[in-house]
Amino acid sequence: MTEPNEKILEEVYRVISARKDADPETSYTARLLAKGINKIAQKLGEEAVETVVAAVGESDKHVVSESADLLYHLLVLWSARGVAPADVWAELDRRFGVSGLAVKEARKKSGS
Repeated sequence: MTEPNEKILEEVYRVISARKDADPETSYTARLLAKGINKIAQKLGEEAVETVVAAVGESDKHVVSESADLLYHLLVLWSARGVAPADVWAELDRRFGVSGLAVKEARKKSGS
C-alpha cells in the first residue's frame, strides 16, 4: 500500500479516466461511465445521502468509508463531464480567503 498523499484525488481521477474504454464487464468504473451522466449523478446523490446518514449516527470509521465512496463517485462525475480536478482546485483557490457569505451573495447577484 502506498503512503497517503495530497495528490491521491488526482491519481484516482487519472485511473477513472483511463477506465473510460475498459470493459464494463470487468470494471465497475467502466460500467458506471457507460451508463451515462444521469446514472453517475444518481449514484453520487446516493453516496452523499449515505455519507450524511453516517455522519449523524455512525462511527468515524464509517464516515471515512462513506466519504471515500462519495469522493470516488464525484471524481467519476467530473471525468464523465470532462471537468479536471485542477479546475476545481483553481476555483477553491480563487475562493480561498473570501467569506462564504460573500460567495453566496455574488451568486445571487449573478443568478447562478
